[in-house]
Amino acid sequence: MDQPVPDQASSPSVETLYYSHHGWLQGWLRRKLGNAFDAADLAQDTFVRVLRGREQGAIREPRAYLTTIANGLVVSHWRRKALEQAWLDTLAVQAEAVAPSPEQRALILETLEEIAALLDGLPSRVREVFLFSQIDGLTYPEIAVRLGITVNVVQKAMTRAMAQCYKALYVGG
Repeated sequence: MDQPVPDQASSPSVETLYYSHHGWLQGWLRRKLGNAFDAADLAQDTFVRVLRGREQGAIREPRAYLTTIANGLVVSHWRRKALEQAWLDTLAVQAEAVAPSPEQRALILETLEEIAALLDGLPSRVREVFLFSQIDGLTYPEIAVRLGITVNVVQKAMTRAMAQCYKALYVGG
């Protein structure tokens, strides 16, 4: 089946998109983040995503399209910053002898980011069940009572969460 050919007049090339909107996007990100360096990085990441995207020819509202991509990157950026701060807060209360090396810290933060991204892909109820089980150590009946659901619903949520974990680990996303 033939794919429709995008209208070149209304579909700017990535190069045109970049030259026409990069400055605007970087300013938008700078106002949102309050930091010119992070804004520059995320603006570049946005255009990398555009280059990797399959819908380059279908961009009808360039600024809305770029804002959507950039906003997702901003959310990831803030999540990563929150994880880093939580980790630094945890380290601050540990004795220096048990504090991990910079390499270990980088690996731990990377793992935490991957877990956060994985959990973001789950529906909120499934994520909540998974966290109660894996972080708080609650049993399925305890989770069911806490959330006002049946043990069967807890089991189904855990099955879905574990399937997502398996997919991320062994299937590649």
